Amino acid sequence: MERASVSRSEESETTVRSLLERFSQTQFREWRQERRYRQNIKNGQPYFNGPSTVPEPERHSPSQLLQCHRKLVYRQENAPEEQSDPDGIFWFGSRFEEDLLFPFLEEAVTDSTTYIQNSIWIDHTIQTDTGKLRIKGSTDPVIVDSEAVPVLPTEVKTKDSIDHISEPNAHHRAQLHAYLRGLSEKFDKELSDGVLVYGSRESLDLKVFHVSFDEDFWSDVVVKWAETHTEYRINNKLPPDKPEYDWECRFCNYRERCGKGNTAYSHSSPQGLLPGIASYPREKVVEYLDAHPDETLTPSLAEQYPELAESYPVSSWYCGSCNSEIHPDEVDPSGEPLCPKCAQVEQLSVLFLRQSNRNPSRKVQSEGSK
Repeated sequence: MERASVSRSEESETTVRSLLERFSQTQFREWRQERRYRQNIKNGQPYFNGPSTVPEPERHSPSQLLQCHRKLVYRQENAPEEQSDPDGIFWFGSRFEEDLLFPFLEEAVTDSTTYIQNSIWIDHTIQTDTGKLRIKGSTDPVIVDSEAVPVLPTEVKTKDSIDHISEPNAHHRAQLHAYLRGLSEKFDKELSDGVLVYGSRESLDLKVFHVSFDEDFWSDVVVKWAETHTEYRINNKLPPDKPEYDWECRFCNYRERCGKGNTAYSHSSPQGLLPGIASYPREKVVEYLDAHPDETLTPSLAEQYPELAESYPVSSWYCGSCNSEIHPDEVDPSGEPLCPKCAQVEQLSVLFLRQSNRNPSRKVQSEGSK
């Protein structure tokens, strides 16, 4: 009897240990990623499970108007992101719109002659000096009439607090202007009024701004911005590191690549994982390598994520001057990667990154350093 009791006790301890091992942040993150992956397939949107298709230079999304040109080029060219996605913010934004704002519009705003539609797809062109520009995307909830013709489009944003908001942000106005112009063309109806709604993640309160279509703002600011961005893309030119708004750099996924971070990189191209940087989120490393079979793990990332080194090729430092392979610990990650052996004889030699099969794959260009 005593042996059976001890056996059950050991079995219970084993069960608890097993449960605790799975009751972790890592397990939760992996579960969320797998859940989202399956949900995208279930919704008929498997393309959300991989990197975005590189858009044509002439195409613009309403949500990206009037943002930092360089940030958007990095995003559009699928440069590896240096931060995890703010899933909590995305999740709250969806829940706020679907569970609170939509019922509010349906039950307390519309009347017997108006209705709410979740979203409407817009796809329209603008003739400019650069050529035809295309603005394509879907709206937030739209108040429509009994024939589903738009009456009043909305744009919904959530923020930690709305106490400091006294007027709509310019890039949110631009997004709503794109809706108004696109819907007007699609339904052959002149729409000039929209609503910007800011919701607080703290209090769930709203601030509502009536926005009237401003032709000067649309032509001189929004369309001009789109022309400029298209020209950068067509000419394959990296835009200057000058954000449209000061706050963009603080929340940017490409701070190190751009030169606003703490490393020696600046003005880097969208391609490749930056050598010496081990802070890339694991999921972003996997996403990038899966989408770019010719790319390799850098030595720093192989050390940070040793399990990935078993599945992906790893590049190593190599000096073409002294024909030496250099261990990552010998390379200063904060500056241009120089050969320490050559430095001992007062010779400056820039290191190459090459794959583990010893075929040179990429040289770290000096333009990527300050």
